Amino acid sequence: MTDTVRIMGIDPGLRRCGWGVIETRGNRLSFVACGTLTPPTDIALADRLVHLFKEITALVDEYQPDEAAVEETFVSKGAQSALLLGQARGIALMTPAARGVPVSEYAANLIKKSVVGTGHAEKDQVAAMIRILLPTARFKGADAADALAIGICHAHHRLAAMRLRASA
Repeated sequence: MTDTVRIMGIDPGLRRCGWGVIETRGNRLSFVACGTLTPPTDIALADRLVHLFKEITALVDEYQPDEAAVEETFVSKGAQSALLLGQARGIALMTPAARGVPVSEYAANLIKKSVVGTGHAEKDQVAAMIRILLPTARFKGADAADALAIGICHAHHRLAAMRLRASA
């Protein structure tokens, strides 16, 4: 398998939604772009979700990923936070899918293990490994680094994810 595959990783959030685009060719990874979306916090929830939808749609249209990956929800701050994050996550899952891009989901521990080697790595460890694995990557903040890590995790596990989607 030597085809180049462009992958978009999305770290969903209502305040900060990280995104990253990488390419993989065999076992070689290349950085394409990354950033953080920051919907206004002083508008209604529905409008913040629309903002995320429009921004992610623009990114999908601009970078034309072949596949996308989104982090699964990790609940630690209570039910209300989980519900709000779940709504942002729904936008992150649906938007690439609506453009015909296959979307996979990964647990935070698997993402960290795939990038750092341990499922309980700290955010600074993830960012440090991203700098090693993607030396040309320029990112500001943990959200973009996490999105790149999601993309890298998908690059490592994409064939298994494709088999799961095919059997569903």
